[in-house]
Amino acid sequence: MNYSKMKSVLALLTISGALLISCNKTEQTEAVTDAPVETVATDGAADAAAKQDTINITLNGNDKMQYDLSEIDVYEGQTVVLTLNHTGTMPVASMGHNFVLLKNGTDLEKFEAEAAKAQKEGYIPADTSEIIAHTKLLGGGESDTITFQAPAKGTYDYMCSFPGHYSMMKGKFNVK
Repeated sequence: MNYSKMKSVLALLTISGALLISCNKTEQTEAVTDAPVETVATDGAADAAAKQDTINITLNGNDKMQYDLSEIDVYEGQTVVLTLNHTGTMPVASMGHNFVLLKNGTDLEKFEAEAAKAQKEGYIPADTSEIIAHTKLLGGGESDTITFQAPAKGTYDYMCSFPGHYSMMKGKFNVK
């Protein structure tokens, strides 16, 4: 008998044996599958399970005036622990970065113009009524961690308030 026929016969014997065994079996067994199982929550349990009391976020800014995240997702009321890392090497005076989370409806250009006047305050304007949270201004290799409560559901803007940076260093803070 050639190898190809022998493979076919072995395959048939294996299938036949499996059928005989399964036909003679009287006990019930649980089916095991690699297929994903979809669960449907009817009372918001999936959201509650996904929501944690605290979320840790790491945001990196570099010497090319870029954040590594363009969107951040959190849940309303969550405690947000945000760490901003300046991954570049340039000093704060020439390439300082911060994270500023703004209230809805804030005019970014107007805010940036006011922030540019506040060099001594790390480019955070004296009137902070439009700010939800912010880090200090960082130079290359520095980090700052802040903790704050996520605001009400909605989409908020965040930006770097160092003069001229907000056009590239900005993103959306999505609160679910």
